[in-house]
Amino acid sequence: MQIKIIGAGLAGCEAALWLADHGVQVDLYEQKPVKFSPAHKSAGFAELICSNSLKAERPDSASGLLKIEMRMMGSHLLDAAETARVAAGGALAVDRDVFSTAVTEMVEKNSGITVHREEVTALDESIPVLVASGPLTEGALAEQIAALTGSHRLSFFDAVAPIVSAESLDMEKIFAASRYGRGEADYLNCPFNKLEYETFYNELLNAERAPLHDFDGELTVYEGCMPIEVMAGRGADTMRYGPLRPVGLRDPRTGHRPWANVQLRAENTARTLYNIVGFQTNLKWGEQKRVFSMIPGLEHAEFIRYGVMHRNTFLESPAVLTKGLYLKEHPNVFFAGQITGFEGYMESAASGLLAARNLYARLQGRELPPPPTTTMCGALIDYITTPNKDFQPMGANMGILPRTEEIDTIRDKRERYMALSDAAQAAMRAWAAEAEH
Repeated sequence: MQIKIIGAGLAGCEAALWLADHGVQVDLYEQKPVKFSPAHKSAGFAELICSNSLKAERPDSASGLLKIEMRMMGSHLLDAAETARVAAGGALAVDRDVFSTAVTEMVEKNSGITVHREEVTALDESIPVLVASGPLTEGALAEQIAALTGSHRLSFFDAVAPIVSAESLDMEKIFAASRYGRGEADYLNCPFNKLEYETFYNELLNAERAPLHDFDGELTVYEGCMPIEVMAGRGADTMRYGPLRPVGLRDPRTGHRPWANVQLRAENTARTLYNIVGFQTNLKWGEQKRVFSMIPGLEHAEFIRYGVMHRNTFLESPAVLTKGLYLKEHPNVFFAGQITGFEGYMESAASGLLAARNLYARLQGRELPPPPTTTMCGALIDYITTPNKDFQPMGANMGILPRTEEIDTIRDKRERYMALSDAAQAAMRAWAAEAEH
């Protein structure tokens, strides 16, 4: 048995490794380093772009539940993440380069995977093919996908946060702590008082933005990765209830909770670089330097990478995809990753595992039912394939899991989420075992 996978991102690598484990010969095509997208910089596989956080690990969190389900399905990328882990409180964050190197080695050393470093410009439906080329798919391949899906495509703009050097930070103003004491003070915190915040807010609101090239029509921003200046435009307190929320923190200089707080998360294992959490942006680089240097402790920050904004393209999956993650009108063409509307690093990898299982079942002449909607994976598949005139990409969240009367009677949110997680784990365990046989 032999199949073709296009794209060595998180979804493509997860799918290739799982299929190779099950005796399928995989031809994995990756265009880097022959050709780079506007956002990619490294020739390595599974390159992380926006953030180095793979989000929470607690089983009563949506992201933690997703990881548990992925382990049940045989995830390799979570193993790679463990080797690249950096401290981040209750979250799983990684050194990007170490993570990418680990995944690349896993793939290249696997005898069941043949890597082709070349751009794919045509889709051959004579054998099943898995397209995991990501939301930055462009050129001839994008045209091929458009030809197969008609006009059913959506475009969003996505943004990346800046990175600063540790040695340039003013540690007299910055303190180390995780919210509510989770983790071992894994985040650096930049506390605002009320006047500092209001001054910063006004400058951010009026800062000059970079032009968006290759764009016409109304700007659509993905809600899950919103530029900080767009968020500021929604109201003076919007950031204080979002990435700048000060809850669970106490400024040791004052003994009080800050009016607002910016967190910095380690970008690499040596902790020499930090990214500004939640500060995805499309401000001009000079404006980023000017405005973000108003954050307490960042007055003399050295910006190793400025934030950028780029176009992301997604399928209108409810119109074109089945729950088996293949095209309704072209059943040999499977899709996985963020191009489907699975939003997030781990979500993308999970969709790779799901697509791999569906593709494997096809090779065996059978159709695999989707995971139950009571699981996080099943709920995400259900979301991206259910008709929705306002379809947007969706990441793991407890809101998409179906409720029962029994669960709704649980008043404590953490206990309610844990009950949802327990039910999801039991359902996924049973589905994964049945799918294996």
